[in-house]
Amino acid sequence: MEGVVGLLKMRVKKGINLAVRDTRTSDPYLVATLDTQKTKTKVIKGNCNPVWNDELTLTMRDPKAPIHIAVYDKDRFSNDDSMGVAEIDVMPYIECLRMGLNMNSIPDGTKLERVHPSKHNYLADESAITWENGKIVQDMVLRLKDVECGEVVIQIEIVPLPGRKLNI
Repeated sequence: MEGVVGLLKMRVKKGINLAVRDTRTSDPYLVATLDTQKTKTKVIKGNCNPVWNDELTLTMRDPKAPIHIAVYDKDRFSNDDSMGVAEIDVMPYIECLRMGLNMNSIPDGTKLERVHPSKHNYLADESAITWENGKIVQDMVLRLKDVECGEVVIQIEIVPLPGRKLNI
C-alpha cells in the first residue's frame, strides 16, 4: 500500500430531517470520498430520518485532505437527486493523535479536544474527540449544505499504519 499512512474508519450512524426528494419521502444513501476513493452506505427506502449504522473504510494518503460527504436520494428510473453535501476536516483529530499521550493512563470517555461549529466547518454542534474503548474517536453532527435541511451523524477513527507517520 504505497503512500498509505493510515485507515479512516467512518461509522455513518444516521440522517436527521433529510430533504424530501420524492413525493412524500426519500430513499437516502451517503457517499464518502477521500482523494479518488469512494464508498457508500446502503439505501434506506422511504425514510428522511434513516439509521444506517454502516462502517465505511477509506485509505489515507494525505492527512490534510478533507473527506467529502454527499447524500443522495436513490431513484429507479432517473439520476439520483442530491440531498446535500458536507466535508470533514480531520486535522483536529490528527492533532490529538500527534499529542503522543500515554493513553493507558487516561480514563475511558475522556474528552481530548472539542471542536466548535464555525463558518469554516460543517459542524451543526460541538464535536468531541474522545478516548473510548482503547481508541480515539470523534463524534460529529454535520449540517448538510446546498439543500433546505438535513444533518448526518458520523463517528470517525483513524488507524495509523505501523511505521508510517501522519505528516502534516
